Amino acid sequence: MKIWFDMDGTIADLYGVEGWLESLIACDTHPYEVAAPMFDTLALAALLNEVKANGHEIGIISWTSKGGSVEYNARVTVAKEEWLARNLPTVTWNTIKVVDYGTNKKTACGGGILFDDEEGNRNTWGKGAFKPCEILEILAHLG
Repeated sequence: MKIWFDMDGTIADLYGVEGWLESLIACDTHPYEVAAPMFDTLALAALLNEVKANGHEIGIISWTSKGGSVEYNARVTVAKEEWLARNLPTVTWNTIKVVDYGTNKKTACGGGILFDDEEGNRNTWGKGAFKPCEILEILAHLG
């Protein structure tokens, strides 16, 4: 089974970065770079690696910045990839997809399980979509 994770507001606390919205409007990638992890990264990494060892695939499906230019969104993608490498260095993701803001995530991913803070994404995904607060419990069950 493929297990997908949104980043902003799901595993990375983008919205906890002071001035995040103003920075994004100004095409500044700083909030994506400095967002704190939303979980104990050692515990999350251990669960992710256990889930992979049990035959599941893990992936990131995250949006670029709303209204961002092609150049800015390319920098956002790099910032998100670097965040993952810095905060979850022991995790080897099967797939990392940073897609245009508003992209239907289920269409982009093809199904599986989704963890996402945005209710609209969970509703569009349907069965198998969960809130971030359910990540550790579900991963422990799959591990």
